[in-house]
Amino acid sequence: MTDLADFTARLSALTEGRASVPRVKDGVMTLVLDVAGLGPAQREGLAAAIREGGLTVPGVNEVRVVETAERKPLRILAIASGKGGVGKSTLSANLAVALHRLGVKVGLVDADIYGPSQAKLMGSEDKKPVAQDKKLVPVTGVADIPMLSMAHLVEPGKALAWRGPMAGNALGQLIDADWGDTELLVVDMPPGTGDIQLSMVQKHKPAGALIVSTPQDLALIDATRAVSLFDQAGVPIVGVVENMAGYACPHCGEVSDPFGQGGAEHVAGDLSAPFLGRIPLAIDIRRRSDAGDPPAAGEGAHADAFMAIARKLTDWLKTA
Repeated sequence: MTDLADFTARLSALTEGRASVPRVKDGVMTLVLDVAGLGPAQREGLAAAIREGGLTVPGVNEVRVVETAERKPLRILAIASGKGGVGKSTLSANLAVALHRLGVKVGLVDADIYGPSQAKLMGSEDKKPVAQDKKLVPVTGVADIPMLSMAHLVEPGKALAWRGPMAGNALGQLIDADWGDTELLVVDMPPGTGDIQLSMVQKHKPAGALIVSTPQDLALIDATRAVSLFDQAGVPIVGVVENMAGYACPHCGEVSDPFGQGGAEHVAGDLSAPFLGRIPLAIDIRRRSDAGDPPAAGEGAHADAFMAIARKLTDWLKTA
């Protein structure tokens, strides 16, 4: 029996550097094997040699080999609003969960460096990432979704008094982490159109951006600014979501619209962008979010609302 470091060294020699650093989770070791230039028989022979190489590691029950040819390129979906307080983080977490339920290999990044909230929303506040080969290895949240947030790296409640370049470098470490076989990275953007947003669109080039807004005029003004930023950077707008749209009284069932109605759909029409749907203003969404239990992980009307948007995103993924 050998330790993981020794296994990694011997594996590198065996595969002539064609295997990634092993990742172990729940007793399963996953290796990504670079098979460029190898025929099917050679690939199978090399994979068998890894599995049957006589190397055993404590806590590992299975070795799984994933060939690079099987991996899809990592695409980034930026969830943005241009304004704070519109429920963008809650939507990001729930869409990640809903996409996972639909079979998408999804990861989640909390790009709000100064006000991270995804660790709480995804029930991973007590987890800390490790680094391998100078890259962070994501922690896991609800449904074992890989994720990273500054909340995983700094002391709880500590304010980050960082200037723009430092925040941009921190974002780079989160985005350029070891995401394994993740296909889609959902990035919860901070409000505004400043340094973090510019770093995202210029350095990391999202495949698309989803704009979140409440129906009220003030939020729609800022949402339009966010759309303008992505347009200037050549990032396609995947669609617009109207959040906090309608409140059903839990006692009488009467539905009211404290933030107005239909504003985000109207803006989507003006921008010739798809309108992806509405998420209601509901106390159950707030309670479950505070508890690190996203509604999209369960059943019911609220889960269905998130799932409906996620299904439209899977259609976009087929063409993105």
